[in-house]
Amino acid sequence: MENGSGSETLGKAGMAKGNEKLDSVPSKIEPFVPRTDHNPRELKSWAKRTGFISNFSGETTASISDIDRNERMDSHRFDLEKGPTDQRGGASPKIEIDPFLGRAKNITGIEIEPVSRAENHRRRFGGEPVLGTKDDESKGNLNGKRNGNVILNGNRRDIPAVNPAAEPQKDDINAEREVEIDMFSDKEETNYGGWRRPSGVNCGLRDNPGLVPIFYYGLQHYLSLAGSLIFTPLIIVPAMGGTDKDTATVISTMLLVSGVATILHSYFGTRLPLVQGSSFVYLAPALVIINSREYRNLTEHKFRHIMRELQGAIIIGSIFQAILGFSGLMSLLLRLINPVVVAPTVAAVGLAFFSYGFPQAGSCVEISIPQILLVLIFTLYLRGISIFGQRLFRIYAVPLSVIIIWAYAFFLTAGGAYNFKGCSPDIPSSNILLDGCRKHAYTMKHCRTDVSNAWTMASWVRVPYPLQWGIPIFHLRTSFIMIVVSLVASVDSIGTYHSASLRANLKPPTPGVVSRGIALEGFCSLLAGLLGSGSGSTTLTENVHTIDITKVASRRAVEIGAVFLIFFSFTGKVGAILASIPLALAASILCFMWALTVALGLSTLQYSQTASFRNITIVGVSLFLGFSIPAYFQQYQPLSTLMLPSYFLPFSAASDGPIHSGSKQLDFALNGLLSMNMVVTLIVAFVLDNTVPGNRQERGVYIWSRAEDLSADPSSLADYSLPKKVSNFFGWAKCLGP
Repeated sequence: MENGSGSETLGKAGMAKGNEKLDSVPSKIEPFVPRTDHNPRELKSWAKRTGFISNFSGETTASISDIDRNERMDSHRFDLEKGPTDQRGGASPKIEIDPFLGRAKNITGIEIEPVSRAENHRRRFGGEPVLGTKDDESKGNLNGKRNGNVILNGNRRDIPAVNPAAEPQKDDINAEREVEIDMFSDKEETNYGGWRRPSGVNCGLRDNPGLVPIFYYGLQHYLSLAGSLIFTPLIIVPAMGGTDKDTATVISTMLLVSGVATILHSYFGTRLPLVQGSSFVYLAPALVIINSREYRNLTEHKFRHIMRELQGAIIIGSIFQAILGFSGLMSLLLRLINPVVVAPTVAAVGLAFFSYGFPQAGSCVEISIPQILLVLIFTLYLRGISIFGQRLFRIYAVPLSVIIIWAYAFFLTAGGAYNFKGCSPDIPSSNILLDGCRKHAYTMKHCRTDVSNAWTMASWVRVPYPLQWGIPIFHLRTSFIMIVVSLVASVDSIGTYHSASLRANLKPPTPGVVSRGIALEGFCSLLAGLLGSGSGSTTLTENVHTIDITKVASRRAVEIGAVFLIFFSFTGKVGAILASIPLALAASILCFMWALTVALGLSTLQYSQTASFRNITIVGVSLFLGFSIPAYFQQYQPLSTLMLPSYFLPFSAASDGPIHSGSKQLDFALNGLLSMNMVVTLIVAFVLDNTVPGNRQERGVYIWSRAEDLSADPSSLADYSLPKKVSNFFGWAKCLGP
């Protein structure tokens, strides 16, 4: 529009820079004259100059009228002169956001003096005009100048008068307004002090779009998480000496645990649309236990011995985590866990496997490199392409790329690319006698698609059952490691709870709800330990990314998808198909998944002041020491490095580390913990963030909802409250309620 009302001009200035006192009293307010010949396509020339990409393709879901309506609704809750207030009644800090760079700009100029609420009401309705005339604006009053005096942070200072800048064209002003609307209508969040509802969620938490859409959304949700759900057994089972049939069985067990845990968490946990499963947090301690000295030379029943050891450790760690949640201790610990602690810890989880990723994938570069390139092309370069109204390449980047490269690997195998004269892929590498075949055995095992015999060995119907591998083995050393790892998993989940609630258009959960979620994670890890999945169950970090790209935050969709997982876990051939994925292909996709985990962890810093020297120093020191200290422990390698592959040597320090206290159990536990990057990073970040001075705004302290706030809001209360009968049963536990 050509001309806007004076109130819109003041509202825009107030949202960008604060509030300002105007000396001059205008004699006349210009009437509102709408522009009838405005064509949005005229912005193309401006977009080329600024680099702005318009959203006329339908990606932006918020319109001008929607935002104006939201602003009118928000006017009942926010004072335009004082800005949004937090729960304690204090005014939120004044931050100016650069709409193109996406980061805060330092306000070194004028600080606008606040206007009292009574004076604001009098100006709005009492007849005193608010805006100055165009002549007054051209004199610089809107820039805070008053006869050469300005107010900086509440103090009047004399500075030389500055010639006002040329008034921008009104078309550009209107265009900038539309840029701002497009920016806020996307998934970016701009107000992290409290909570802001990002637009663009197609299906809310309690929405029920119908039977067919809900089935589609459920499958879509889990397909986007396929990399996190099924690839962990492809690493640990071969390392444990298991067969292809064992790999298929562990995958089926993991699918069952994930489905049951997700349904339990949806009804009795935080009730957020979060998929539970085998997190990469439990992969590092599993590799530490697998590569311990007593299991290196074990030949008979090696897989079952190690699995029972893992089961016992997971059970003890899960009991500790459940007690931490049900007792309410997590509500107290929650005050000490902030984004500056969560970000480097989660990032270290992904970075810890850099020595495994491409060294494994590099065994078959003709498969691994196309796999990595294809998933990056789908995720980054083709993310904006919409087919049938869906961003298929972005949502299904992992399963689509795996299917394409898997088919490509099948044609390579069928075409004889991995056929070597006199060598058979069916003969185990330990039984190969010809030297010429031994050097090709590794390539055939990692590249061929017909090496696995899981399809022929697996049955069509098989139900995983508790203690299917035998009675768990309990040792103090491994139990202590898993107790500490359960704390790392809890820290990871806390960050996911907060981020997922904002992306699902919800208020953050209360500390009681967080404690309830952690307690349920401990209970589900107990089920995982009894069933023998080889890993604990926790909230997958990739949930935040899935909600972000699918725009679906439906609790019902997650539950329907969990039912599908349970059904697939009873079908043994499904696990057999997944177990047949070539190891080089699996390692390639894990390179992307671990990198995504690092990115999601570091993105948590957006809730704090990323430009703060305090914060960036803590994160930098935590990550550096989190890798340097374990590197010191990892240099104590076995006497014969031929016992282990090179990519497993960093996980063998528990048995050969430098700590010798006289107790072998304690030595193993301490050497193992200090050789894990995520544990050292968590310890350093936790200590520094809670001892180095810094205000709440700088630290980005998580703002959790209060129980009384949810009680006053029936909609938010329904989001987190337990089912009625269950709520009555847990009525005595106030620490677990909303």
